[in-house]
Amino acid sequence: MGQGGEPRRAHAYDGELGAAVARAQDGDEAAFATAYRIVQPGLLGYLRGIVGDDAEDVASEAWLEIARDLGRFKGDGAGFRGWTATIARHRALDHLRRLRVRPRSTALEQDVLDLPGPHSTADQAMETLSTERALDLVRELPRDQAEAVLLRVVVGLDGPAAARVLGKRPGAVRTAAHRGLKRLARRLGVESVTDDGSRTLGESK
Repeated sequence: MGQGGEPRRAHAYDGELGAAVARAQDGDEAAFATAYRIVQPGLLGYLRGIVGDDAEDVASEAWLEIARDLGRFKGDGAGFRGWTATIARHRALDHLRRLRVRPRSTALEQDVLDLPGPHSTADQAMETLSTERALDLVRELPRDQAEAVLLRVVVGLDGPAAARVLGKRPGAVRTAAHRGLKRLARRLGVESVTDDGSRTLGESK
């Protein structure tokens, strides 16, 4: 975790991502491919948590829009992750409206993941979010909690950025993320998320 407990993996590449986006805006196709490589895993995980097996198709639609509107983007690497997440969310909601369904839930309540023993509850829950089975469990959370957890942990956005994507206040997103993480931890067989665990999502008192 970095300063303030912000998500680690995505932030490590923000400098490289920002530089790649700037070059891509000047027409560098290889730089656009680099930006895609950095952003796509988190974006796909987020979409899997919303639309399940249709995530690849929705991601493709999102990237077409991202490529088309790239010249309009202004910001750094972290800003680009937030911008792409916003586009992906709009495409996902459009997809769900077309299907006239809500995000489907799965029955994976038992035999989910074998977690190691004495580690931070929140860290355990977050580390498992890279697996498809854990993403299935996230999709069983209430929509606001699922999206908050996915944006914070899988996409790697900080609280204000996740709030902008969702069109909500940062405090509401922080609360939803913490509640979702607590539910997820219970599903994964971890006893409870402590106050210390809540701050691993970038929260502070």
